[in-house]
Amino acid sequence: MESAQKTETLGGSLRVDNVQALASKPLQSIPDRYVRPELDADPTLHYVQQEIPTVDLSKLLDQRSSHDELKNLHSACQDWGFFHLVNHGVSGEVIEKMKMDVKEFFRQPLEVKEAHAQLPGDIEGYGQAFVVSDEQKLDWADMVFLKTRPVQLRNFKFWPTQPPSFRETLDHYTLEIQKVADELISAMAKNLGVSAETLIEKLVFQQVRINYYPSCPQSDKVLGLSSHSDTDTLTILLQINEVQGLQIKKDDSWVPIAPLPDSFIINIGDVMEILSNGKYKSINHRGTIDPLKERLSIATFHSPNYDASIGPLKEITRDGEEHYETMEFKEMVKIRLSSKLNEKDYMETMKLN
Repeated sequence: MESAQKTETLGGSLRVDNVQALASKPLQSIPDRYVRPELDADPTLHYVQQEIPTVDLSKLLDQRSSHDELKNLHSACQDWGFFHLVNHGVSGEVIEKMKMDVKEFFRQPLEVKEAHAQLPGDIEGYGQAFVVSDEQKLDWADMVFLKTRPVQLRNFKFWPTQPPSFRETLDHYTLEIQKVADELISAMAKNLGVSAETLIEKLVFQQVRINYYPSCPQSDKVLGLSSHSDTDTLTILLQINEVQGLQIKKDDSWVPIAPLPDSFIINIGDVMEILSNGKYKSINHRGTIDPLKERLSIATFHSPNYDASIGPLKEITRDGEEHYETMEFKEMVKIRLSSKLNEKDYMETMKLN
């Protein structure tokens, strides 16, 4: 199954102009393909009393406090699908080195970054994602997408060599993030009444998307990342600099998520929504652009084997009906990669009744 994961191509993205290079030029107006008219109609709520929950991993792992913190986690997964994670156990040194190396990579000349560019029909490497036509609107961002774990699936053609420490830094960082994901998913399994092994096997593959969102003087006209949910089990996001841009959709309004120092942002993926039969829901989110400052982040995705069968877990649906059909994970990925990001539209094809 690992060899199938390594060789099978499930979809790619068309090549488009480099946004960092575009943003570095004096622009009289934003190119039309980046102008997002839907921003004029979207309600955006700015309020501090509606912060996403905060979960303390050290309390989840401590028997003396785990009971209450498990309740807190369950509520966060049910009611929000997003939460801050504090006291996560990843050393500040590992995180700071990762931040430094990502910043340094995006400072490199374009030709250095283009040495790791995506190939036609594949998403891995430096470039864009979900560009499937020459007419669709584009995101104001560049990214690097890499397969990180299991290590035998890594294709180092796409791994940056500048700065020289980048590969070793990413190896250390993703190992620590995998541990956090396993600990979190074990706690979620307790709350859902299933074995930890049942859910941990849905975290077999790990991939990262390293995002660069240039500033834009007309930031109210562009989007860094279109509204979407994540096609995985669990996502762990590190905000590299404390520039606000992440927003989640709750109660039909966009809620900005303020960066919280020394924390990760966790969100439920589509796979977890299906496995839990809708108890935990993946949430639409998007990236907005700052008019003056660049924004950088690393999203680490944890997914099943591509050949894994994804459907509501029997332990959860034993006394009720299933709300989602069962399909192979690779079919979910093909559906997602064959179309532009458009909220959770593709998930409608998997719902029953």
